Amino acid sequence: MSDDEREERELDLTSPEVVTKYKSAAEIVNKALQLVLSECKPATKIVDLCEKGDAFIKEQTGNMYKNVKKKIERGVAFPTCISVNNTVCHVSPLASDEAVLQQGDIVKIDMGCHIDGFIAVVAHTHVLQDGPVTGRAADVIAAANTAAEVALRLVRPGKKNQEVAEAIQKVAAAYDCRIVEGVLSHQMKQFVIDGNKVVLNVSSPDMRVDDAEFEENEVYAIDIVTSTGDGKPKLLDEKQTTIYKRAVDKNYNLKMKASRFIFSEISQKFPIMPFTARDLEEKRARLGLVECVNHDLLQPYPVLHEKPGDLVAHIKFTVLLMPNGSDRITSHSLQELKPTKTVDSDPEIKAWLSLPIKTKKKGGGKKKKGKKGDKAEDSMQTEPVDEEANGASQ
Repeated sequence: MSDDEREERELDLTSPEVVTKYKSAAEIVNKALQLVLSECKPATKIVDLCEKGDAFIKEQTGNMYKNVKKKIERGVAFPTCISVNNTVCHVSPLASDEAVLQQGDIVKIDMGCHIDGFIAVVAHTHVLQDGPVTGRAADVIAAANTAAEVALRLVRPGKKNQEVAEAIQKVAAAYDCRIVEGVLSHQMKQFVIDGNKVVLNVSSPDMRVDDAEFEENEVYAIDIVTSTGDGKPKLLDEKQTTIYKRAVDKNYNLKMKASRFIFSEISQKFPIMPFTARDLEEKRARLGLVECVNHDLLQPYPVLHEKPGDLVAHIKFTVLLMPNGSDRITSHSLQELKPTKTVDSDPEIKAWLSLPIKTKKKGGGKKKKGKKGDKAEDSMQTEPVDEEANGASQ
């Protein structure tokens, strides 16, 4: 077998090494989420939390694959974001930003890690309060969580992307919430965080995607954002955007010196993965980034907002479509929720939630002992579906 053939074969989940890299990235990002969550307290600066999340991922990935001959890229796959209340996503402020968390905030943490380009992403929603979450805040989080549980069971070989979109919209409606428009769940491949196979959670007149069928050995980032508002978020201020990704297929001769400087820095430091402007030389960055975006050299991740008073929840997880079923490798348990609505009376949603995540292997072969990651995998599957569906968690 040639090196090229070996390289090609090792790119998907049929290679145990690839699965190990996905699970290693997942373990790190799950721990990073736990760390950031433990630091989410009133009066804490949002930028400090984002920096802590990114620093942890860089440190942990930096300790891996140190002594291998071939250099292995690893680190942050998506910068840590902390978006609050009616803000939908992508808030990763610059160092000079003074915004802080406040008691009662609905905090959405979003982050990603990669090992050798194999990416694990996660997003989680938490309310800054003691005791159970009640009222509409509980509804919107339960809607996102139950929709995520349904998606986990429907993103499986043979199912279509449209089926998933329709199901999660139905779940959100059961909690009197909406799925936020413009959010995509993407297939991921090595060094590709936004592959071509997608689930468009809500179609709109200006946004359509091709029909697609899920297949074994694929990896997906399932991204669910729910809102108590109309689900049509707006961009209020372009200056709030700080996350970008290099558009590798675009070229343009930049006119401004600041733009050329900053684009050169981006090409060296962040050739493929999304990054935050906080990691660039800040004085030149703001000026230079504008020209880069205007000529499509960078893809911006805008900060979008629902109306003031609306509440937004975000759950994102990475799932491996393995031969023995779906393996959700990123997650975090929710605080206790007491929503005002329930899905118990809807037979279709209950049927989705009762679908198995794992399929029994043919012949009922014995489990191999001592396989790394088995324990973590098992623990993720032990939470009762009904509790999950109603938003309760330990």
